[in-house]
Amino acid sequence: MFRRRIDEADEAPKGTLAHAPVLTIRPAHGVTKAVVLVLHGGRANSYEPVRARHLSPSRMIPFAKLLHREGSRYGLSVWSLRNRVRGWNGAERSPVQDARWALEKIREEHSSVPVYLVGHSMGGSVAIAVADDPLVKAIVSLAPWTDADSPTEPVRDRKVLIIHGDKDKWTSAPSSQHFAERAVGLAQEVFYVRLRGAGHFMFDKVAIWHQLTAAFVLRQFGSEFQLPLKARTTRLADRLYQLPQRLLTEL
Repeated sequence: MFRRRIDEADEAPKGTLAHAPVLTIRPAHGVTKAVVLVLHGGRANSYEPVRARHLSPSRMIPFAKLLHREGSRYGLSVWSLRNRVRGWNGAERSPVQDARWALEKIREEHSSVPVYLVGHSMGGSVAIAVADDPLVKAIVSLAPWTDADSPTEPVRDRKVLIIHGDKDKWTSAPSSQHFAERAVGLAQEVFYVRLRGAGHFMFDKVAIWHQLTAAFVLRQFGSEFQLPLKARTTRLADRLYQLPQRLLTEL
């Protein structure tokens, strides 16, 4: 598979950027109909540059590969963002700036195609923050950083899935559930899945983290374009739509 990179440092005058975000693109087969933007985690405060070897971007590679494997033949392209620096960094919101840059790059190449966001931890919070971009149709936020002040306005009219392990010691599952509850009536759809016995870094119930995320994104993609996806591809997400209680599903 041919992969391509976009590095902001290549677009700026030499020496003007200390660190730059990088996009790795797994292209669609044929015409690109939609794009998944994959967002990794990080730290509350850090200006250390993100390296490809770091665990936060590395743990998102299986998500990107699965989405590409199942969706590329239908026109789904998967873009993985590596942030400039590891931290959120308070009011600067460093990874939000990087995600906005990535969305602009998608817009430059593919105009008005729908975009689906997948983010873990800090990346889950970034997905929520940039969901207000007009291209974004749906987001999957995995173990996000949220609190009582996290704004819900960005997810207005979007389809939202939040997955959180009940043994998470790094981010708060009750807080993300509360966010989901506050987003009801604002977002087009909100699903909240609590994974019993799972912690923050997705070492437990690995298959569910990966497969439910892919199924939800592919279900939205398939519905958007009336695609003949295989039933197994969206089965886990289909189960969510069949349940009477969307705001708390335990797996």
